[in-house]
Amino acid sequence: MRPIWSGTISFGLVSVPVKMYAATESKELKFHFLHKDDLMPIGYDKVRKDTGEHVDPEDVVRGFEIEKGRYVELTDEDIDRLDIELTHSIDICDFVDLDEIDPIYFRKAYYLVPEEGAEKPYRLLAEALDQTGKVAIAKVVIRKKQHLAALRPYEGTILLETMYFADEVRKPESVDTKGQLRKAEVDMAKSLVQNLSAKFDPSKYDDTYRKELLELLRAKEATGVVPEPKETGEEAEVVDLMQALRESVERTKSQRAATRKGRAAPKRKKKTTKAA
Repeated sequence: MRPIWSGTISFGLVSVPVKMYAATESKELKFHFLHKDDLMPIGYDKVRKDTGEHVDPEDVVRGFEIEKGRYVELTDEDIDRLDIELTHSIDICDFVDLDEIDPIYFRKAYYLVPEEGAEKPYRLLAEALDQTGKVAIAKVVIRKKQHLAALRPYEGTILLETMYFADEVRKPESVDTKGQLRKAEVDMAKSLVQNLSAKFDPSKYDDTYRKELLELLRAKEATGVVPEPKETGEEAEVVDLMQALRESVERTKSQRAATRKGRAAPKRKKKTTKAA
């Protein structure tokens, strides 16, 4: 895998040369435009947004919108020059506790790998973060955009997670909460949360939607039609909240008890027969 970025981690007077690799990948199914006669892919047609007229590829240039409706053209030389003038370092600003960062700020994860000869300062930073339990908050420019980022140790490497800046996180609209919550309802809801609590194991979860969509697409390829959805014959029913909570708690209690019993059940020893 080729690195997508290279630079240095800078904190205090220490600089650690590193390469950056994508730590995640999307498995999302992507649809394509196809020609109806032979199902061959077709590309996007470039048209003017104001008139809808077709624009030849050689007439298309790149640029930035500096104000609403005002653009500045940038050539390849301009972009290379801007890239050189912008920072190629991960500048650490602060060290904070991870639980102080709300997950809404995180965007995408990358692995940082030391350049040859920089293994020792790299390991030193990773070990310092691990033993102090701190996360490094830094700024970095990746692909023409400055990002806020968090650096933390992860399975023997340093993981960089890009973050949104504060002004990029929208404030939620106020929620109109009608009706008062009774203590019994809150206690029952807390019991349900406790009964469903477990250690986080990402391997337990998979993309069932993607699997089901693939099955439908294969069925469409084989038969020429998408299968009809299965009808459950059940309609949504309005139930008493307290009753629903109580039944849920009892059900989860039974499930947890059965799980514990299954784990605690002793294994039967195989009988052995002595040779005559």
